[in-house]
Amino acid sequence: MQKIKKILVLLLILFCIPIITLAQEIDDEYEELDYVWLEEEIENAKKEVEPQIDSRCALVFDRGSKTVIYGKAESKKVPMASTTKIMTAIVMLENIGDLNERIEVCKEAASIGGSRLGLKVGDKITYNDLLYGLMLCSGNDAAVQIAVSIGGSIERFAELMNEKTKELGLENTNFIVPHGLDNENHYTTALELAIITDYALNIKEFSKVVSTKTYTVIINNYPKNIRNTNELLGYLDGVNGVKTGFTNGAGRCLVTSVSRNSFNIITIVLGADTKKIRTKDSIKLIEFTYNNYELVDMEDMVNNAFKEWKNVNEKRIKVYKGEDRHIKVSLGVQKYKKYPIKKSEKNNIYININSIFQLEAPVEKNRKIGDVKVVLNNWNIMNIDILNNKIVSRKTCLDYINELFQMYKIKVFKSGIKIVSSQKKHPLQDVLFLEATPGFEPGNQSFADSCLTTWLCRHNMKFLLMNNLLLPATRFARCILML
Repeated sequence: MQKIKKILVLLLILFCIPIITLAQEIDDEYEELDYVWLEEEIENAKKEVEPQIDSRCALVFDRGSKTVIYGKAESKKVPMASTTKIMTAIVMLENIGDLNERIEVCKEAASIGGSRLGLKVGDKITYNDLLYGLMLCSGNDAAVQIAVSIGGSIERFAELMNEKTKELGLENTNFIVPHGLDNENHYTTALELAIITDYALNIKEFSKVVSTKTYTVIINNYPKNIRNTNELLGYLDGVNGVKTGFTNGAGRCLVTSVSRNSFNIITIVLGADTKKIRTKDSIKLIEFTYNNYELVDMEDMVNNAFKEWKNVNEKRIKVYKGEDRHIKVSLGVQKYKKYPIKKSEKNNIYININSIFQLEAPVEKNRKIGDVKVVLNNWNIMNIDILNNKIVSRKTCLDYINELFQMYKIKVFKSGIKIVSSQKKHPLQDVLFLEATPGFEPGNQSFADSCLTTWLCRHNMKFLLMNNLLLPATRFARCILML
């Protein structure tokens, strides 16, 4: 009797294993939704001031500014189930040359459990159809076949996936498998999954696949129709992708991309207890965002404010000891062109502009001389550098002499002095080679003596060479008046 009980327990365990695996497969299959229930949820979501989210992790990510609009535990490391396949698709698309290449299905792919495209050992299928099977019906068999065909093994393909995460600057994501079945070392965060998804959506072929509701793949020259498991695709306004997921460890997951009036967002829901909750939470996040936020044209706002400031202040910026007394200013790179702002806070944005108004030459091009701050409710959204757009060289001794002659228009200098050249390498530093010209007339000696001597000392000119005679600067004016 005891032996019979043990046999029955063993049979029960063996019977339950395929049921558990099948449960994962069924959850990721296409399922018709109760549209009456969905309509009610959409209307309720539009009334919420803040979304009440039941999933363990959630996020709204603005694709334009790459910023978080809403987050719940968005930096927590969690398993992500079949949303893993977003990275699988990225690595595949970046490592093959021809999507129409046909490959033969291996035993490892054919024997994997969970949601499946339905591949068998020896089947012939193209990479293109594997991609559709991966992203529409969430085929784990397609994921394994992609990994083996491109990486040579699941382990090597996982290395390629992790190399991509490093390239994207992600620190809290690690891949072990290409399909997302539970593994304690396989995880990401809602935020980093959004960054991965944003990157993937910039790949034309990926974007096309995840926005497809139904597709016909060809396996061994026989057609097979598959449908997208994303319950919101083709139903909720603006939804155009991207991926569902479920495992016992990860719970129900849904990554959704939405576009309305050029306002593009990604919503992430991870760790929902039921499929209904993940759908409900996704709808809440989407409707909350579009009902409460709008994109503000930061670039236009900043450019207009800077133009007004520049018209008043550019000429007030003085350059001392420079060949030119003024500079030309321009704006540096703006981090955000458009930025999501709560509609109720649009009027709380202000722009603060600061600048240096006194500079000493030399002033190099692209030198920062100030900044523009965009502030919302005492929170700094971004800083933009104000840059000098013009090289201003430092005056030489020769420049100062010419300037002095022009400034005072002293008659004696016009007829009596001719500047021949300047010499920078003289051991006594700044030296000018000058010579008296024929027809010299003294003019106002006391005035010339005072002005020139003061000027020479002010600009640290220690000696001058006149008619081959090296003279101290303080004696220079007297000397030229006595010629």
